[in-house]
Amino acid sequence: MQDHRGVRLVGFVAATGIFLAVGMSAPVAQAEFDDMIEAAIAPFMDTTGSNLDWDAVFSPTAWDTFLAPNHWDAVLAELGGLATPGAAAAIPVDPAVWLQQYFYTPIHTGIEGWINSDLGQQVNNLINQPFLALTGRALIGDGIDGTAEHHNGTDGGWLFGDGGNGWSNTETGGIGGAGGAAGMFGNGGDGGDGGNGADGGLGGNGGDGGNGGWLMGIGGAGGDAGHGTYTGPGDLPALGGAGGIAGMFGVHGTHGHYGTLDGAPAVAPGGFSHVGNWITAGDGRVVILHGFSEVNKSAPFYPAAGGFDDDDAAFLAANGFNVVRVGIIWEAVEPQPGVFDYNYLASINQTVQMLANHGIYSVLDMHQDLYGEGLGSTGAPDWATLTGGLPNPDLGFPFSYVGPAQNHAWDAFWGNANAPDGIGLQNHYARMWEHVANYFAGDPHIAGYEIMNEPWPGSSWLSTIFGNSHFEAQQLTPFYSQVASAIRAVDPNTPLYIEPSTLSGNLPIPTYLGKVDDDNTVFSFHDYCTTTALLGDTTFGCGLWETIVQDNAAAYANAYNMPSAITEFGNTRYTPSLDDTLIEANRQGFSWMYWNYGLAMNPNRVGGLIDDQVDNPVLATLAEPYPQAVAGTPESWSFADGTFRFSYSTEMAGGTGHFGAGTQTEISVPKIIYPDGYQVTVTGGHVVSAAGAPVLIIASDGTGTVDVVVTAAGGTG
Repeated sequence: MQDHRGVRLVGFVAATGIFLAVGMSAPVAQAEFDDMIEAAIAPFMDTTGSNLDWDAVFSPTAWDTFLAPNHWDAVLAELGGLATPGAAAAIPVDPAVWLQQYFYTPIHTGIEGWINSDLGQQVNNLINQPFLALTGRALIGDGIDGTAEHHNGTDGGWLFGDGGNGWSNTETGGIGGAGGAAGMFGNGGDGGDGGNGADGGLGGNGGDGGNGGWLMGIGGAGGDAGHGTYTGPGDLPALGGAGGIAGMFGVHGTHGHYGTLDGAPAVAPGGFSHVGNWITAGDGRVVILHGFSEVNKSAPFYPAAGGFDDDDAAFLAANGFNVVRVGIIWEAVEPQPGVFDYNYLASINQTVQMLANHGIYSVLDMHQDLYGEGLGSTGAPDWATLTGGLPNPDLGFPFSYVGPAQNHAWDAFWGNANAPDGIGLQNHYARMWEHVANYFAGDPHIAGYEIMNEPWPGSSWLSTIFGNSHFEAQQLTPFYSQVASAIRAVDPNTPLYIEPSTLSGNLPIPTYLGKVDDDNTVFSFHDYCTTTALLGDTTFGCGLWETIVQDNAAAYANAYNMPSAITEFGNTRYTPSLDDTLIEANRQGFSWMYWNYGLAMNPNRVGGLIDDQVDNPVLATLAEPYPQAVAGTPESWSFADGTFRFSYSTEMAGGTGHFGAGTQTEISVPKIIYPDGYQVTVTGGHVVSAAGAPVLIIASDGTGTVDVVVTAAGGTG
């Protein structure tokens, strides 16, 4: 018989090469990727096309077909439709998706069939005896489902087997049981549902799903929360359980659904939503946000304590800025497990309302740097910082992120390790956000909740740089979905700002972040040109850097039909570098927030007071004209050499109709840009604001396109 081992090796290399070439480099659409994989492995599939044909896997004829030139012609033909980087709906594919579909699922089905067969049970019982005696856990076999006496499901076998499901709690307000974990290869058990409240009681939280196999498998689904009855302030809906953690090549389990509270007060609609790639206000106009971050990283962690006051808000408004990214800190919100400081939230709210009085919106940013105070910075409370006793060398920001204690703490968080009270760290974080969102729900001046600043991958940071999808696809995405569910339990309206990993959010590499389970999200990323950050006053390579970073952001946003916002950039007073960012952001139509207010405005602060007469090149650069509220859909805008050009269609974002004649569009034209006044040329509309007003108001003449050109008084445009 002919030896086909070499042929099989060649085939394996060929298939692996296709995976590496497509799955790890050029972003592709999921459906097109699936078509290519299906075509490649067709010779080894059964007649249904959904399961491996094991006879074919060991058949020389099937391998001959696999290696035939005409077969690969058909496979490569599927590449014709693959998207290119920067194109709409072009994002990297998570390899775990097709590994589960084409490799794990058919094998898992076969193993489960064996485990549950009469012969399999007899053989497995024999094999398992020594392992049970030594470790108390079988080698092969499924876990046992939880019961009223023992709520949690037990773990599956060390090698093969699924975890048992958690018990769905029937007790009033009881917590669902946790699912059992799989071993090397298998699915985690599903968490049990929480019990409903009775006689005015609250519902119970759903149990957490069991972890998927450490090599391959699917995490168990979190249990749904029970329902209850609202009795007064402080009552919050119960939350669903966290999904089980994904293994090395596994898929994270889905989170459970939150509960409800009958009789709870209705939440006001809020001020913001989005249509496609545009942030929108309640009146349907497109809103563009330009502003700053203001984060107080020192106790007591709110802006007013750092000197940010009404003079600052007035100064921002006078110079055309309409948003501040207000930092909030986990350790200040939840200083002890399950203890929430509403006085701290009230201090944050004072800043929010102060800004609102000047027409400025707030994005609430749950900020962290280097995980938390216990590791020398700001963010998580000490009780949520699990370092494993490892060293924490001070290498300076951001290099301290690679320290052993840092990565242990992050790994514990992404693994939903238990806090001292036995509740998972991510469950705590979600519950903390539920309290924050409940406090601010319905405030029309809140433009969004940024779930976490610069999430760090932990010990997988290096592989993430080189294209490993696991952190963003199987840890960060389900984490955002779980927190989104907690927020939506109390606030159905406010947009959620989601960041990719610190690496893909700051470097010119694509993100593997998946679709977060919420329909009102904004893709939030940071944009610091490395040469400026490391070398100082230079823009070497920054133009290309900006194009790649912002094109990657646009690709993700386009794929999921959502807006993008640069929530950090700058951290420099070197204006040519800022110009590079602003030019590209204008081309893309992105909102932005400069890091940070103190750095930008330092020359204007004298003894803590604002002096608006001081010449400030950074302020003059950032205060460029821009459309703040558009009665239609922006088509393009730019600012160069003192001339602002803007075109928009009166068609509503999303194409659902047109704004009527006379509907107003607002454009910021601050005095710092045109100290001697400005002149305006409009086609398709007319000016209705006073001459020289800091906000230029254009009313459309009818449906169609409106073109606006603004130049300095006496100039030409």
